[in-house]
Amino acid sequence: MPELSVFAAFLVGLLGGGHCVGMCGGIVGAVTLTLPGQRPRISFLLAYNGGRIASYAAAGVLAGLIGASGFFLQHVLPVEKLLYGLANLMLVVLGLYLAGLWQGVLQLERVGGVLWQRLQPLSRRLLPLRSIPQAFALGLVWGWLPCGLVYSVLVAALATASGVQGGLLMLAFGLGTLPTLLTMGLTAVHLKVWLQQLWVRRISGGLVLGFGLVGLSRLF
Repeated sequence: MPELSVFAAFLVGLLGGGHCVGMCGGIVGAVTLTLPGQRPRISFLLAYNGGRIASYAAAGVLAGLIGASGFFLQHVLPVEKLLYGLANLMLVVLGLYLAGLWQGVLQLERVGGVLWQRLQPLSRRLLPLRSIPQAFALGLVWGWLPCGLVYSVLVAALATASGVQGGLLMLAFGLGTLPTLLTMGLTAVHLKVWLQQLWVRRISGGLVLGFGLVGLSRLF
């Protein structure tokens, strides 16, 4: 997987802050409110987000391995080219979503609904938080929350046809989401207002859309 794609995945996580606020803002708020002590403890928030990112990376490894298993069809179909095209097409779709121009990517969230119904009760048992390992475990569970943004990047991880590269791609995405969700646990209101401004969404979406279009142009 070219470094540009890893960087693009990081940018998707970083620039998709508005979606992260909508999807995970309530969760982060709930975690913050259950922290022991009067003030949010950064160690708990780091542990929670570390668990979340670990789940993303694990999903990326799995997606990459699935992509690799499909390469036995290379003598029938141009699998590598198809997966590369699909990954960049998803970047275009993500760019349109982040810019507030099309909401189609949200349909992907229905895919993980069945799995999440089984995991959600487990997350409730981990609250309120009392220890760092407990916060990490909660993050591991919440990392599987149905999210169109995550699933879109997973398609790119699938296209790597490599467990290692797929894991790195999702790790980069997860690290991109870290600043927003970490800050969300500390200054939720001000961050949410800023991220939802139209000009921020347009710039974010335009950058991701550009990565996708450049990638698609290389197919021709």
